[in-house]
Amino acid sequence: MRLIQFSKNSQRGVARIENGKAIVVPGAASVIDIAQAALVGNIKNLANNVTGRGDGEALDYAALLADGSVLTPIDHPDPAHCLVTGTGLTHLGSADTRDKMHQKVAGDIETLTDSMKMFKMGLEGGKPKDKNPGVQPEWFYKGDGSSVVKPGGALDLPAFALDGGEEPEVAGIYLIAPDGQPWRLGYAIGNEYSDHVMERQNYLYLAHSKLRACAIGPELLVGDLPESVEGESRIWRDGSLLWKKAFVSGERNMSHTLSNLEFHHFKYRQFRRPGDLHIHFFGTATLSVGDGIQTQPGDVFEIESPTFGAALRNPLGAKANDDFLLGGVGTL
Repeated sequence: MRLIQFSKNSQRGVARIENGKAIVVPGAASVIDIAQAALVGNIKNLANNVTGRGDGEALDYAALLADGSVLTPIDHPDPAHCLVTGTGLTHLGSADTRDKMHQKVAGDIETLTDSMKMFKMGLEGGKPKDKNPGVQPEWFYKGDGSSVVKPGGALDLPAFALDGGEEPEVAGIYLIAPDGQPWRLGYAIGNEYSDHVMERQNYLYLAHSKLRACAIGPELLVGDLPESVEGESRIWRDGSLLWKKAFVSGERNMSHTLSNLEFHHFKYRQFRRPGDLHIHFFGTATLSVGDGIQTQPGDVFEIESPTFGAALRNPLGAKANDDFLLGGVGTL
């Protein structure tokens, strides 16, 4: 099952996607409302709670996308209670990339960079054979719900940015129950947009490079993630295709299990606050900057995977003017 959120005639709604149609879910203004009802009800299953509400009006899905009516597939009424985070160095990439990475980590560990050490640790301990947790991954924070841009919305380019580059990734979506138990609602394809030029200046700038906008959707996949997810990442400039590259995700193409990544996120008590929503990116191995692409305002990022339905498209916004950079912090 794949779900969207939309706004039509100033009214929000939820719909499931079937054969190019958006079948409205009666009595639902948001996915989080359905999920919260499932947590306190007798049916702790998001898909069953959706189907149990019956079928409403059938809308033209393509038209909703075209006129900008489709929202992010999940959001929180209070953006401060939505945390956006992620993990890196988790993907094996293409066969060619994988061979090169294995060659790099085959030598003396003392000669490896910190990134290669982390990747090697994931290869050796990211998929534990028993129920014990495996090695912990690289982890980063992106922002709260206000940093999530809807499909079609512009990804802001901060005034201080050195780059604005795409990262095609799968994101897990989670809601924390009243008793503090995390529940996975599903998955979405996303653009974990980052500043790769800043990061390459010094790996310790990774945290700064991730504090950017991002986008997910347009659809929420409810149910299990396939072992292998395949897709293509593209950049369009002035209506012409500038760059494209296939990407893969899913556990078959990763050095960590999803359960291991989830454990090392939710082991922290502050991430199990009842009522909070979590959007957690699982990492990527495909970046246009690696092929020498320098993006510019007006470029359109397009990330598509058949697993997730419609493509996610977002333009790169103009470089922002930020008065704070001139004025600084005031004193009371």
